Amino acid sequence: MTFTAMVARESADGISLAAETVDDTFLPLGEVTIKVEYSSINYKDALAVTPRGGVVREYPIVPGIDIAGAVSESTSPEFAPGDPVVAHGYDIGTARHGGYAEYARVPADQVVRLESLSTREAAAIGTAGFTAAMSVKAILDGGYRPSDGPILVTGASGGVGSVSVDLLSKFGFEVVASSGKPDAVDLLTRLGASSVIGRLPEDPEARIRPLDKQRWSSAVDCVGGRTLAYVLSTVRYGGTVAASGLTGGADLPTTVMPFILRGVTLAGIDSVQLGITARRALWQRLETDLRPQHLDLLTYEVGLDELPQALDRILAGGATGRGVVTI
Repeated sequence: MTFTAMVARESADGISLAAETVDDTFLPLGEVTIKVEYSSINYKDALAVTPRGGVVREYPIVPGIDIAGAVSESTSPEFAPGDPVVAHGYDIGTARHGGYAEYARVPADQVVRLESLSTREAAAIGTAGFTAAMSVKAILDGGYRPSDGPILVTGASGGVGSVSVDLLSKFGFEVVASSGKPDAVDLLTRLGASSVIGRLPEDPEARIRPLDKQRWSSAVDCVGGRTLAYVLSTVRYGGTVAASGLTGGADLPTTVMPFILRGVTLAGIDSVQLGITARRALWQRLETDLRPQHLDLLTYEVGLDELPQALDRILAGGATGRGVVTI
């Protein structure tokens, strides 16, 4: 069997990404072989084709941290040919060939069977939407309700942020969406944001106070850095901040004050190493109460031949919503 794969290779000139014809010996070990129908575009995928991006262990690699398609072969009793499935996280697309190919092979304990979502919908949700669902779940599990006040979402025009806006508005929260992209205001409003504001802090040069005016009942932060420090200083007493991003930097210039004087909870969100039992349970909720309302508004389609340009856009911060890659 031969098939097409987008292969990233490293050389002295950098990292190239190009279509290659490969055979099934190219695939890694695993119990489940998937005929890939869709993947998606994530910031991590862009880093995989960036010199010193820090996410790929060894080249060559097929990027694509999200895989959605139908099982073509399985040696696991859990899956049968034809089953619609999704796989993401773990080492997919970073140390194991990922979704930017016509076929992928993964261990059975990294695969989730889909019940009501289509494979395209699953790819549109993907890692970013799954991370958003984890973030919203952290807030709901904290007992917060719409009557508690507005919830902030930073980096709201990105994949995690936009799905978070959609989900929080579905649960009736007043959502304040923070984004540095003026052209994203219409989309965020249609997703359910009550108001759209610019990047935080408003003055990027100002010193961030240990404690500032209390503004939000809780928050989903997709940015990190100074933005997260500001959010922590402005969340109301007892609030939860679900943090999953570092596009604003890995440093966190804050103090213990929000935690010990306002009882703020900083909930770290990691979708990469989440165990398969919890992963499958959350996908069940993504097919029911945590199912996004507006996937059609959130998604844009990309062909394999458009991948290099699309990855450049997301790396430069020029992408909005979720890019679905049609294989």
